[in-house]
Amino acid sequence: MSDAGNAYDSTHIKVLEGVDAIRKRPGMWVGTTRQGGLHQLVFEAVGRAVSEVLKGGGGSVSVTLTSGGGVRIADDAPGMPVRAAGDSSETCLENVLTRPGVQGPGGREDMVVGRICQTAQLVVVNALSSRLTAEVRRDGLRWVQEYERGTAVTPPIAVGAAKGSGTTLHFRPDADIFETVDCSFGLLTKRLRELAYLNRGLNISVRDERAPDAPREERFHFPDGLGEFIGREGRHGAPLHADVIAFEREDTRMAGSMQVAFRWHDSPEERITSFVNCRSTDEGGTHVEGFRTGVTAAVNTYARRCRLLAPTEPDLGPDRTGEGLRAIVSVKLDRPQFHSATARRLDDAAVRTGVEEAVRDDLIRWLESRPDQAAAIVGKVIRDGHPPVE
Repeated sequence: MSDAGNAYDSTHIKVLEGVDAIRKRPGMWVGTTRQGGLHQLVFEAVGRAVSEVLKGGGGSVSVTLTSGGGVRIADDAPGMPVRAAGDSSETCLENVLTRPGVQGPGGREDMVVGRICQTAQLVVVNALSSRLTAEVRRDGLRWVQEYERGTAVTPPIAVGAAKGSGTTLHFRPDADIFETVDCSFGLLTKRLRELAYLNRGLNISVRDERAPDAPREERFHFPDGLGEFIGREGRHGAPLHADVIAFEREDTRMAGSMQVAFRWHDSPEERITSFVNCRSTDEGGTHVEGFRTGVTAAVNTYARRCRLLAPTEPDLGPDRTGEGLRAIVSVKLDRPQFHSATARRLDDAAVRTGVEEAVRDDLIRWLESRPDQAAAIVGKVIRDGHPPVE
């Protein structure tokens, strides 16, 4: 081929920005254009709502699957800011819904996202929807703005007095982008139940109105959070002890907080489920490593104080202390550090240290305050564990 045929210069480069870039490569933002990506679109909007409720003093988030493939997500937080400060002709609401990376007025990330949905961006929801209506109830006024495929078709309009406060997004995922716009009520319900456990005291509801003759609805509210989740599970054998062990602690060293809940069962299986900012980390990471190390240190310390291990016996290892253990480890971090862009494995040494120390110290106190339950736990570990390799 001639050099002319292979010519490549700046005229061949097309720069896509904002909404156009998201619509061109939707999989980069929601993972896939199949049903999993559709659900991720919903979870992005739900994460924003949960964050605003927890930071702003509200108490509930509702998700409704409407007829024709629409999704409506409402909260009772103070309401997203609508107007920008100063003389700007732009609005805060439009910035958040059309500009990647903007999370609040002036681009302040801490305005909305907090530690719940740090990567969530409403611009993705807007860009991948054929139509979106944003309704904000704030400062006594009700504002409405319409969008089509990520572009505003009306300015924010004050349409009257507001009853209460909050934000409602009603969007229709774009059938030209997604292979299906039919959400699974069961899968959405599973994730929303999980969010309710991870954020104790939060009210979350999900309603399916796609079949008008037979609407379905689920409501979730768990005052005890993760401890309640572990307490309700019955798939891992009979519990060895009556009380679920649950701790929660804020740690400035890791710029975040940790929450764990666990219980030993009459089973050989160890099962630890982990989360960072309410998102599953199915490959674990330093928060799980810190938890396992802390549990092992606490059990060994208690066993030696009570002379349940002979002085000549080696310490119990994590494989032994983990037998029959069912646990949930959740951390909420200001600046999470992951092993890769997929965010499936946490890689933060400060989190490992913080979780390990908290679990070790709190579990030792728990064991010492409940000698009968402690005896059942340590007795099983010593009695049924595999002998250490010499």
